[in-house]
Amino acid sequence: MNAIIRLTLAASIALGGFAVQTQSVAAPNAATAVASPFVAAADGTPLYVKDWGPKDGPVVVFSHGWPLSADSWESQMQFLAERGYRVIAHDRRGHGRSGQPWQGNTMDQYADDLDAVLRAKGVTHATLVGFSTGGGEVARYIGRHGTARVAKAVFVSAVTPIMGASPTNPNGVPEPVFDSLRKASLDNRAQLYKDIASGPFFGFNRPGAQPSAGLVDSFYAQGMQAGAKATYDSIKAFFHSDFREDLKKVDVPTLVIHGADDQIVPIETTGRATAKLVKGARLIEYAGGPHGITDTHKDRLNQDLLDFVSK
Repeated sequence: MNAIIRLTLAASIALGGFAVQTQSVAAPNAATAVASPFVAAADGTPLYVKDWGPKDGPVVVFSHGWPLSADSWESQMQFLAERGYRVIAHDRRGHGRSGQPWQGNTMDQYADDLDAVLRAKGVTHATLVGFSTGGGEVARYIGRHGTARVAKAVFVSAVTPIMGASPTNPNGVPEPVFDSLRKASLDNRAQLYKDIASGPFFGFNRPGAQPSAGLVDSFYAQGMQAGAKATYDSIKAFFHSDFREDLKKVDVPTLVIHGADDQIVPIETTGRATAKLVKGARLIEYAGGPHGITDTHKDRLNQDLLDFVSK
């Protein structure tokens, strides 16, 4: 009976059955308005952006991997922000909290979206850090927009210079892997993300590995927040895009970091090849490191990034 009375009272108030004293709230003015976390891409797609740390600090900009979001960089962002750096990361279109347009899920558009973020944030002297697909995004950004806003570049477990096998890249990842990924994405992408995270991404399928349910859940949650069409299209973008000409245009200090036991993006045809294509690039290999070294080797990666950006 008490529950019924409470519900009746609430309904009466909502319908105006009782006089309720209210306090008017003025619309926020320029001084009190909350800043939007979104930046608009050229086609109007809203891109969610994290902007942490002191606004006058040296800028480090992060581009995430598939099918994740800016949240995948939280360990590196917090570490650097606490040491005086301004750290920026956006959710790629179709991923995370950004808009999910039907079109534009291509590497060229990803690069142009990164340019929109840098311009909106007034970034002019940044270190760009790209993980996996994000490494391709950084390379294509430089290929399309140059290095006027770039001080340094870092490629972490990146898909550059080209991930998939082709007539000019015969040792790349075989085409059947691409086909199976796309099929699995259509059949049951939720299970696909569980399988990747619990297996090769973090190296949890290796003998003696100690799987983390938390890391698997985090990967899954970020993946399922992304759009089905965007993540499906993105497989083609990261698998078949050729970044060799883009990398030849990188004319800033460059660091390449890659796990030697990367089962997703094998180091021989990606990390090592990237370091050879970028003039003066330094390569750091993590012995036994899997693809997801941003989590499994985060303490070492954090320190390597700090050492590089602080010089």
